[in-house]
Amino acid sequence: MGKASYWVQSNALLRKNLTYQRRNKCQNCCLFVSPVVILFLLTVVEFYVKQSQNQQSEQSNPDFKPLNPVPNPPEWPPLIQVPSFPAVRSKALPFSDLPDASCLKNKSCPATFLITASNQSFGLGMASDMFPTLTSVNSSDIAELILGTKASLQDNYLSDPAFTEEIDLYYLQPKCKEGSFLSVPMKTKTFESICMQSLTLWRNSSSEVNDAIFEGNARVNTEKKPFDFAGAYDFLNSNSNIFNVTVWYQTNALPSTRGTSLTRVEQLVNLVSNAYLRFLNGAGTKILLEFIKDMPTHGYMNQPNFVAMMSTLLFIWIVVWLFPVILQALVYEKQHKLRMMMKMHGLGDQAYWTISYGYFAIVSAIYMLCFVAFGSILRLAFYTMNAYSIQFVFYFVYVNLQVSMAFLASTLFSNVKTAAVVGYLLVFVTGLLGNFLFVRVLQEPSFPRKWVIVLELFPGFSLFRGLYELQQYAFEGSVVGNGGMQWQDLNDPENGMKEVIIIMFVEWLVTLFLAYYADRALFSGSCMRKPSTSARKPSAQRNGTQVPSRRENPDVAEEMIGLTQPTSGTVFVNGLDLRTSMDEIYSMMGVCPQYDLLWETLTGREHLLFYGRLKNLGGAALKEAVEASLKNVNLFHGGVADKPAGKYSGGMKRRLSVAISLIGDPKVVYMDEPSTGLDPASRNNLWNVVRLAKRDRAIILTTHSMEEAEALCDRLGIFVDGSLQCIADARELKAQYGGSLVLTITTTPEHDAEVEDMVRYLSPTAHKTYHLAGTQKFELPKHDLRIADVFEAVEIAKTRLPIHAWGLADTSLEDIFIKVAMATASSSV
Repeated sequence: MGKASYWVQSNALLRKNLTYQRRNKCQNCCLFVSPVVILFLLTVVEFYVKQSQNQQSEQSNPDFKPLNPVPNPPEWPPLIQVPSFPAVRSKALPFSDLPDASCLKNKSCPATFLITASNQSFGLGMASDMFPTLTSVNSSDIAELILGTKASLQDNYLSDPAFTEEIDLYYLQPKCKEGSFLSVPMKTKTFESICMQSLTLWRNSSSEVNDAIFEGNARVNTEKKPFDFAGAYDFLNSNSNIFNVTVWYQTNALPSTRGTSLTRVEQLVNLVSNAYLRFLNGAGTKILLEFIKDMPTHGYMNQPNFVAMMSTLLFIWIVVWLFPVILQALVYEKQHKLRMMMKMHGLGDQAYWTISYGYFAIVSAIYMLCFVAFGSILRLAFYTMNAYSIQFVFYFVYVNLQVSMAFLASTLFSNVKTAAVVGYLLVFVTGLLGNFLFVRVLQEPSFPRKWVIVLELFPGFSLFRGLYELQQYAFEGSVVGNGGMQWQDLNDPENGMKEVIIIMFVEWLVTLFLAYYADRALFSGSCMRKPSTSARKPSAQRNGTQVPSRRENPDVAEEMIGLTQPTSGTVFVNGLDLRTSMDEIYSMMGVCPQYDLLWETLTGREHLLFYGRLKNLGGAALKEAVEASLKNVNLFHGGVADKPAGKYSGGMKRRLSVAISLIGDPKVVYMDEPSTGLDPASRNNLWNVVRLAKRDRAIILTTHSMEEAEALCDRLGIFVDGSLQCIADARELKAQYGGSLVLTITTTPEHDAEVEDMVRYLSPTAHKTYHLAGTQKFELPKHDLRIADVFEAVEIAKTRLPIHAWGLADTSLEDIFIKVAMATASSSV
């Protein structure tokens, strides 16, 4: 098969990624559902917070209602707050000028106002002119009618209880006839008002006024109810040139809410103002207080928006949550050397980057779309008030920056757990620093703008700034009704959205370039590319003396090996030079590494499908190759092929690794201890697969098992201390390094010397290679003796020595390996 094209490689990797994510659907569901759950919980919490606040407000004020949009508030005549229990003569107020308490029974008690001034005649004159007498009234005279009510106004002027809840309405005059009333015409209805006498009483000083008000309101008197005054005035030093007055006013609000309740003081001030104007300019002068109305208001609750207040902190955690997820996925492939495995099977860097980056970017985009969509469904102002196009651009730029940052950060980690801890810690710290540090910087006008921009170079702060701006515009829009953030708002110098989008866009491009460069120039999969060094130094120092390097054998000098860049020379694979055509060589080679490099959640079949596609297989040919590979390594039957590789035994994983190395008809296959961990039957079956495979391809196999090497290899090389010492077929190695028989004799330790004498008699040049607890092993040159002589000598020795066991064998590959290793070690001393 030829080299797979870029599109074929991309297709293979994309299919693998989608399959991998399908296998991890539970984790993915949790990832995508988490922001939805958080938003839903926030909405529920906000609902119950508002309900609780409404209940508290209703308990303190039964007339409380959440504010609805009121573009044109109603107009209400100004009212005086008359006391529910007017001041009368009592033990608490033993003043003779106060009315008798009997007026309480027939509800004829006057509304009493106390007067004092530095100039008594001026004060009494003002008091006598404050309450004019009217016998009839029409709509044009309402402003001259002094109206009062016992219903207190605590929240606003949108719904005055005196006109909306049919509470008694009064008009105040110096004298009232019994049962007299006046009709007050309004735009929608005419109200009947009862006459209430206005009584003004002189007091000698401001302190007397204050004490009277205090004593009358005290609830410690025997009547156990307050006797309140309707109001009081201290004209101080007022005269024809100076108007200086202090006003006491009446409120029926509870003591706990009195400080925040609105009161009816407008008419009290207007009364005294008109009296002073008439004093100066005559009876025809007056200021008409026609109506009182609240300001236009929008539809919002008077409680703070809980989601809006918490959105910046919580949303930054939700958005940045993707960073450690992507980082873990990248480091996982690095830690388990899966990236290198894919590269050695032909996956090019361009296809890897296109699919991996694009895949994580699309996943991030879908994540953010779900985030925004569900927030919009819940009608959260953070989403609905701001232009969706601005949100799209902002999130698009940031998720790309976040993905590129994850790729760059993955080059710093080699362990998934470490990457996860650092990633999630970064998420947590970024939110806290933004919410409790950076937000104060933004809200401090004196903080230099250039330093704000410097802080925004940290991606977490730039994200926070953007979310902060969206939150501020959403909150303002929900209160003021300006529609949230629109594109024209980005030109506002106080709006930081434009600058953070520019900063993040530039950082995205820079980070993406650095991440790609780090991957290409510094790393290859999980192994750092080290600077090229000489394969063998010309000499070395040992014990302070210069020692010449060992001379390589001619057969060793003819080989080049490994995956690192060559220091000199080259290697040709199927006519391709590895120095210039390594990507093409990768496409025609297979690798079975020492450790099984597999995705735990992918099945054996899915592994072979992926690597088969990388080898340019497709359609029916791919399916046939996969099934044949599974059958060859005994992974086809019993549903084993469709089980996740993480549930395979060690032997099954080794067989799958061998099948992966052979899929796609590679020209060169590298196997590192392929039969490790296999039982004898599986090992023999695997050897048969390798024997069949080596007929039309080169297989380079490393192993510690000389039995495996002799069974599978046509040529064998022996490495000692990382250096190739010899290479030839098994017969040539035995001829070159063997040429002897191995005699093993076991007797009691006290007869070791006699056994050695016997062997020396057989062959004076015999060499003892092993001696332990009565067991000795000797090498006997074949040209020095006959095998029959050895049998005869041992039989004779049995008559006088306790020989427990003995054996004679030809030199094995294991003996040759030990001999070469020992010879190498002795020559290096």
